Amino acid sequence: MIETAEQRLKNLGILLPEGSMPAAAYANAVIVNGLMFVAGKGPSGAPQGKLGREYSTEQGFEFARQTGIEILAVLKSELGSLDRFKRVIKFQGFVNATEDFKEHHKVLDGCSKLMIDVFGGRGSHARSVFGAVSVRDDLPIIVDSIFEVE
Repeated sequence: MIETAEQRLKNLGILLPEGSMPAAAYANAVIVNGLMFVAGKGPSGAPQGKLGREYSTEQGFEFARQTGIEILAVLKSELGSLDRFKRVIKFQGFVNATEDFKEHHKVLDGCSKLMIDVFGGRGSHARSVFGAVSVRDDLPIIVDSIFEVE
C-alpha cells in the first residue's frame, strides 16, 4: 500500500491549518495548464525581523518549514485534496536578511526538506533563494511556489 501525503503529514505530526488568505489584492493561487502558482507565503504567527540580526539560521530553517506548511494548506484548500498534487516544480525564497548573512540556502532547506518528507521523490524541486533588504510585514522569509497538479 502506498502511503499518501495525508498519511505522511499525520506521521510527521503535522495538522494543516486553513489556507491563509492573500495579504492584498491578488489571488491565493492560479492554475494554468496543469501548473499551480501559489502566491508568496510566510511563516505562521507573523514573526518579524531579519536573519542575521533577530534570528539565527536554525530559526530561519524553522520559519521556512512553517512557510512550507502554509503552502501545503493553500494547496489543499485550492485543490480540495492533496491527491490532486503531482509534483513540486520550483520554490523561490526571499530571505529578509542582514547584508552580511550568507546562509540563505540553509534557511530555505526548511521548506524544501518538508516537501521531500511529505511527497518523497515528487517533492524534489528546482529552487532559487535571494537575500532581501525588506519583505512585506517584515517577515523573515517569503516563498513563492509552483506545483504540477491534476
